[in-house]
Formats: sequence, C-alpha cells, structure tokens
Amino acid sequence: MNKVIILLGPTGVGKTEVSILLAKALDTEIISADSMQIYRGMDIGTAKPPEEQRMSVKHYMIDIISPSEPYSAGRYIEDVTPVIEALHRKGKIPIVAGGTGLYIKAMTRGIFSGPSADWKLRKELASLEEGQDGALYSYLQELDPEAALRIMPADTRRIIRALEVYLKTKKGISEFQQKLTTPLPYEFIKIGLRRERKELYRMLEARVDKMIEAGLVDEVKKLIAIHPFSDSPIHLLSSMQAIGYKEIAMYLNGEIPFEEAIRLIKRSTKRYAKRQFTWFNKEEDIHWIDITGIQDVNEILKHIKQILDGLIQNTG
Repeated sequence: MNKVIILLGPTGVGKTEVSILLAKALDTEIISADSMQIYRGMDIGTAKPPEEQRMSVKHYMIDIISPSEPYSAGRYIEDVTPVIEALHRKGKIPIVAGGTGLYIKAMTRGIFSGPSADWKLRKELASLEEGQDGALYSYLQELDPEAALRIMPADTRRIIRALEVYLKTKKGISEFQQKLTTPLPYEFIKIGLRRERKELYRMLEARVDKMIEAGLVDEVKKLIAIHPFSDSPIHLLSSMQAIGYKEIAMYLNGEIPFEEAIRLIKRSTKRYAKRQFTWFNKEEDIHWIDITGIQDVNEILKHIKQILDGLIQNTG
C-alpha cells in the first residue's frame, strides 16, 4: 500500500521548517493540512511558509481560493486526493504537514458528509438572530434537540450548519455524523511534534508579536478592502474566523482597543493549541516526539528520521 507521511502538532510547534528539511531529505513534496493557509492574501496571520521556502520545495493546498469563498473538509479531500496520487505516480512519499485535525481525520478515518452549503438559506437564518438574540438556538432546540445539547448557544456558525442540514434533509446532523466517508486508501505514517506547554505558549506569544511587526494590521485592512464578502455574511465565513484576523478586524471597526486585540489573539492562539492537543490525543498510531528545549531544526529532523527509517522501507 502506498504511504503518506503526516507531520502534525499544535500551531507554532515547529512543523514548517522541519517539513522543508524532511522533504529535501526524502526528495518529495509537501501538502499543507492547514485550513487557513488555503486562502489567498492571508499570509502573515496564517504563518504561511515564506516564498523562498515554497520555491525550494513544492507545496500544495496553499493559496487555492479567495477568502470570500466557502470551503470544507469534504472539498479538501476532493482537492488533495489527485495531488497524492500524482506524487505516488512519481515514486514520491507525500508529506502532509499541518495542524487542522479535521483535515487529517478526513484523510485517515473519514468525516461526516452532509448537504453542501446553501448560502441563501444561511443568510435567511442569520437574519433571524439579528432580529432577536437567541432565536437561532431556540429554533435548533425545537428542530434538532440532540444537536442543541452539543452546540454552545453562542456558536452561531455551528447552529446555522445544524439547522441547514435539518431543513434540507429533515434529518438531524447527528445522524449524518454517524455515517462517515471512507478513509483514503493509503498507509499513513503519523509523526507528532509536541513541546512542554509553558514553552509552547511563550513561543506563541512571541510569534504573535512578530506577526504584528510584520504587518498583520495592514494585511487585514487590505483583505477587508479588496473582498466585499458580498456573497455570504462575513461573520459566517471560515476565513474571517481565523485567529488574528477576527480580532484585528474588531480593532479596525472600533470595537476594541489595539492592545486588547493583541491580548485576545494571544489568548485565542493558546486556546487553539490546547484544543489541537485534545483533538490529536484522539488520533491513533501517532509517533510523538517531545522537542521541548530543542530549537535546532536539524536536531528535530534527526529524531524524525530515526522513526521513519524503519517505517518507509520497501516503498515503491
């Protein structure tokens, strides 16, 4: 069975640089598994690999759609499968690098497959909440009480998706979630990188500061200026829920001071890393490497290669 290497771990742990070295060592190419790096123009806040790195090793699934377009894990699988197949035909073992657990789960275990997005219906549902706070959640409790038990009342996007599924199919979203799509037919070798939490949090705070220095505020200004987001309500778009963009947009709209935006970005980033740990702990067969205290990317690569040496032999 053809193999696929998955290099995973929480945001900011150090996947990007080591994936470049690993791809060069194995003479292969990289497929991003980051749900925000797919969007064009969202570079600084999503920590995309710099252009020179992407020129040294070919990357896929980066800059593939506009921020104003909807995207899903199902579509990711549709887009990524031919890329994996093409790399296998060239005799290469693809490296999937990223921290979006849903994308990785979709590849390795399958995902819920429900009706596609209906933006007209979503706009109509969103308008209900504008008229009365809590109306959407009450509507969900009426139509799909099981889903309402699992969704927070303030999670508008998930409430609208659950309502959309029910209104289009007359079935609860839970029923669809129990019927997963088929995993991709490859042997997945999963390598996980992790650091002691305090060290990772310090690194994440420093990374946010660097993003601000690199021009994140101007990047968000430009996005808002060039993308009217007219086809769908901006607060329902996945791209505008990205950490950093949402908070800076609130600052630019005069909702919060700049210092508060930075504080919220750092807090949200750390919370996201914690959620990623929780998600990956549910994944099976991950070969975890604790890289606490290691900043030398070549040293990290050495640990990865020690695990891979016995796992990728006899690959065609």
